[in-house]
Amino acid sequence: MTATTAAAAVLLGLVALGIGDYPLSLPAVVHAIAHDDGFATVVVVQWRLPRVAAALAFGAALAAAGALFQSLTRNPLGSPDVIGFATGSYTGVLIVTTLLAGTPLDGTLGIAGGSMAGGLATAFLVYALAYRRGIGGMQLIVTGIAVTAMLHAVNVWLQLRTQVEVAMSASVWAAGTLGTVDWTGLAPALAVLAVCGVGVTAATRPLQQLELGDAAAASHGVRVGAARLWILVLGVALTAVVTAVTGPIAFVALAAPQLAKRMVGGAGLLLAQSALTGAVLLLTADLAAQYALPQAVPVGVVTVVVGGCYLVVLLLRGARRRQGR
Repeated sequence: MTATTAAAAVLLGLVALGIGDYPLSLPAVVHAIAHDDGFATVVVVQWRLPRVAAALAFGAALAAAGALFQSLTRNPLGSPDVIGFATGSYTGVLIVTTLLAGTPLDGTLGIAGGSMAGGLATAFLVYALAYRRGIGGMQLIVTGIAVTAMLHAVNVWLQLRTQVEVAMSASVWAAGTLGTVDWTGLAPALAVLAVCGVGVTAATRPLQQLELGDAAAASHGVRVGAARLWILVLGVALTAVVTAVTGPIAFVALAAPQLAKRMVGGAGLLLAQSALTGAVLLLTADLAAQYALPQAVPVGVVTVVVGGCYLVVLLLRGARRRQGR
């Protein structure tokens, strides 16, 4: 199933590279990538490939973050956007672009740093508020939802107190868009995500032990508190990198790991399948945002609409399951 999803991601990427005002067939796309084909190479490599690569990489990153948090909380609602880490990253970016406007921090690195700092600060705040002789999944989620509500209020206040032009720019960016991605902004983000990928690989074994329960994990030599904190930081980093480049893109982290489990038909940690599913999901959503509607919209709008319906179904199924007990 993992190989099938990977093949689907590659095929969908090639299709996406051929769609647009200058349509190209699949053989023409492959030829434009492999050879210097003049204008076709410029269109494919310089104009379309950054957006397609960002959709695949960021979808995989968000899905991996969602899988980490859902495994950590043992709850399908435990994703970075529900718990509030994505909103915290956005708050960090807003602080840089509004309160620190005109300073040396008001730039690409400053925005990336603000996103990372906002996400980490939110993570530590949620972790501290939820801690009661340990961290339970539901208390972490409920605390995260409460912190998210407060951060939304802070974000609105920041936008209201700044200049109209800055507030409008922040509002557009807050919708979550891949339309502004280019190689200059994408290359460092991909490098950071590659480093995070190494961390995710290293965290696989502690996560598998934690899924057996804290006592079982501790008996196998896992330092439970340190492992949870490390996985928390890793998930926040994956989310913050994506938010810094595109703005918050909701529900991919929530839905992709659950869809991956349904496709594979098993339980447990499915990081690779989740990442590939997230890549396909975000690229599909971006293609729908560009071409399926009368007017192109940010991809975050599509993921919010589709993801919101998915969340409602998830909550209804949970309610029916509890009533059936």
